[in-house]
This record gives sequence, structure tokens and C-alpha cells, in this order.
Amino acid sequence: MDAREHRRQTLHVACALIERGGRVLGVQRSAAMSLPLKWEFPGGKIEPGESVAVCLVREVREELGVEVAVGEALPDAAHDYPGFSVVLYPRRCRIIAGEPALIEHAAARWLLPEELHAVDWAAADLPVLESWRASQQGNPGTAD
Repeated sequence: MDAREHRRQTLHVACALIERGGRVLGVQRSAAMSLPLKWEFPGGKIEPGESVAVCLVREVREELGVEVAVGEALPDAAHDYPGFSVVLYPRRCRIIAGEPALIEHAAARWLLPEELHAVDWAAADLPVLESWRASQQGNPGTAD
């Protein structure tokens, strides 16, 4: 690998839009993580050979201690941060077992579409939250 290949790493990240009663779960990164204290949707890096759905089940279990069912895809979103790029693969999810616990994150909030901008989101998550919010228009709440 030469220096040009080291310049910009691209991370492929699955993100869970965990829905409950018309709200979506946002989590705040801890002060020790990269992008400290920014809000994001739960999820993580897709491992080689892993599908988005399998990644989300694994990551949400590790991060929040709950089991989710993975549903509909929302549009992928790409963002360039200084030094690396990220491609997010968002999926609607619902909890099928457990209640979210703060294992890796500093905080968590169930947010209504109109409350999404009340927290300081990581830049890569902004197009995802806009896609989710747009999908909620005319869809007043989903069942648990």
C-alpha cells in the first residue's frame, strides 16, 4: 500500500433507526470515543462478509444490550470527515427483547421527528435523520 491509499480510509457502518411509538432512539457518544459527545444512531462497522442486518443485530446487542428485528432500508449516506470517510447504511429496527442500557454511550433519548435537532448530531448522521423524519410525515407513530 502506498501513501495515497493511507490518506483516506472509508468506513462502512450499519446504523439502526430503532423506532418505538413514533420516536427514534438517538445515542450520545462517550467523551472517550472519536467525535466525543456527538449524537448518532446506534450501530457500527460492518465486518468482512457480514450483512447490514447481521451487523446491526450484533452491534445493538453489544452497545445497548437489546435484541432488534431489522426492517426497511433508508437511503445510504456518505460523509467525508477530516482524515476518513464514512458510508452509513441505515435500517429501521424495532426492539424484540430487552430495554436499552448505556453500555458504550453517555446518554440515550427517544426523539420525536420534531425533536431531532434538539441534540448535536455527528455530521454523517444528519442525512439519515432527515430521511427518517421525511418518512414519518403522514405516518403518525408506529406500533411498538
